[in-house]
Amino acid sequence: MQRAPMTKAGSERLRAELDRLKSVERPKIIAAIAEARAHGDLSENAEYAAAREQQGFVEGRIHAIEAALSTAQIIDPATLNPGDKVVFGAVVDLEDADNGDTVTYQIVGDIEADIKRGLIAVSSPIARAMIGKCEGDSFAFEAPAGERNYEITGVRYA
Repeated sequence: MQRAPMTKAGSERLRAELDRLKSVERPKIIAAIAEARAHGDLSENAEYAAAREQQGFVEGRIHAIEAALSTAQIIDPATLNPGDKVVFGAVVDLEDADNGDTVTYQIVGDIEADIKRGLIAVSSPIARAMIGKCEGDSFAFEAPAGERNYEITGVRYA
């Protein structure tokens, strides 16, 4: 079985989310279902239908997190020492070769990716293009809007 890589910080965030879902959200939904059942006919009860839908979402998320954590290979990027080479867990500073914009990304596991927080999946096109490169290297990758060119201006492991 293939073990998916996950950063230590990512696994801690997922464990905290799992704990919140089980100890806060699940009991809240159970209470909402019980209250909606007390209103009578379930076939025309919008509160009951909404609570059941929310329960399905929460239970699905709990299952997904538990499955991901049970098969994950937890990697602590702080213990890696590949020098200035980009590998899983690297925090990479990039400069867009076309317009000079700078951006910083950390390469993380697929389930913990969050572009708004600068966390990109190791399986993403940009991460695959960066892996193995060193500080000062340039690379290109195919984005939905066309080919993008970047230069790696910094690599660190936190």
